Amino acid sequence: MQQALGYATADAKTEKQLYVSGVNCDPFTAYEQMQRTKRQYQKTDGIVAFHGYQSFAPGEATPEIAHAIGVKLAQELWGDRFEVVVATHLDKDHLHNHFVLNSVSFIDGKRYYDNKASYARMRQVSDRLCKEHALSVIEQPESSKTKHYGEWKAEQENRPTWRGLIREDIDTAIAASMTMTQFFATLQKQGYAIKTNGKHLAVRPPGKERFVRLRSLGDDYTEEALKERILQNRQPKRQPPLPLPRRKRVIRVRGSWRSGRKFTGLQALYLRYLYEMGILPRHRASPRRTHFLLRQELRHLTLITEQTRLLCRRSITTKDELLVYLAGLREEMKQGYSSRKALYNRLRRCKQPEQRDAIKLQIAETTRQLAKLRKEVKLCTGILTRSEGIVHLLRECEPESHFRKEMNADERRKRSSRSSRQHEPAGHRDDGQDFRRRR
Repeated sequence: MQQALGYATADAKTEKQLYVSGVNCDPFTAYEQMQRTKRQYQKTDGIVAFHGYQSFAPGEATPEIAHAIGVKLAQELWGDRFEVVVATHLDKDHLHNHFVLNSVSFIDGKRYYDNKASYARMRQVSDRLCKEHALSVIEQPESSKTKHYGEWKAEQENRPTWRGLIREDIDTAIAASMTMTQFFATLQKQGYAIKTNGKHLAVRPPGKERFVRLRSLGDDYTEEALKERILQNRQPKRQPPLPLPRRKRVIRVRGSWRSGRKFTGLQALYLRYLYEMGILPRHRASPRRTHFLLRQELRHLTLITEQTRLLCRRSITTKDELLVYLAGLREEMKQGYSSRKALYNRLRRCKQPEQRDAIKLQIAETTRQLAKLRKEVKLCTGILTRSEGIVHLLRECEPESHFRKEMNADERRKRSSRSSRQHEPAGHRDDGQDFRRRR
């Protein structure tokens, strides 16, 4: 709450807090007052505050009008029971108000309950106040277009999200289906659990605990939209053939391959992890066959790759070796900080410009070395925590791979039995018609 209040009332955004007001509180001591209210009713945990926004079209409102509308909005919505800080930001092309609302009422100690109805009322009151001041409003707001910030940021950085992976699997299943039954069967082959007996169609990805309503993935994933997309398929699209293995270049080496070092311990664990994620070379790699949870981990690929390189570069195979190496790094960092502190002391006492420049260069080099050490320490601590999760995740992914192998084996047996029956002579077929002829 203190961070939200600090951001909302920042001097650079509000003309040195010129456009900052408080409803039922003093904006400069709002944090202490809100905390006092929480302690009075013994509700200091849970949601501590709500942060709302109100934006105006560029060039329409003045700072005075925008701030006045924000104060009126806060008074009408929350002024009878809650403490609110209203701040108008002028640092963007569009003026916008920030509302920081205490989650506990100073009147009765009850918590503020935020839901779709309260959001709709906030929009309704905001539109009415804007129209009273001859400002434009959004007449027909688009629905189902909002995204979670984490999902939006991951898409901006081209990192996979679990909701995005579900969309990809659904798109693939739609392209390979002519009916809803085929669509459900394709998703089940991919490891999804499907819930059709509820009010809304929902699926559960492999390895996840909760179902996800398809309608929450976007307008193209409602049950009606899925049926329309499937009906548009004239014929199901088959999966593209798996790429053939590339021809390997001939590399001349000395010695025997048998004398090569084998990867064990943490190195083998991380390399297998990258292999299962589809990163390491395969003869016939296919991201469709990678487990859902492993595909989701691709968002951490850069970090996992750096951790793998560290293990291989330092020849670390066991947890004990990693702890010894980590202790050495921390000792080296401690010495580096001491050396840099001594250099700063010499710099303060030194008066000659040439010597000061040389000391500054030494300080800069020491700082660069410390940055490298800090990065390796962070990688080592990350390996300690991630390695246990990797073992657990690989175990979760094993049942699905065994299931798929059994399914493929059963399918091969069925095909071979059908083909063998086709080549049997008619007199030896064990069907009812031939049996009657023999009688």
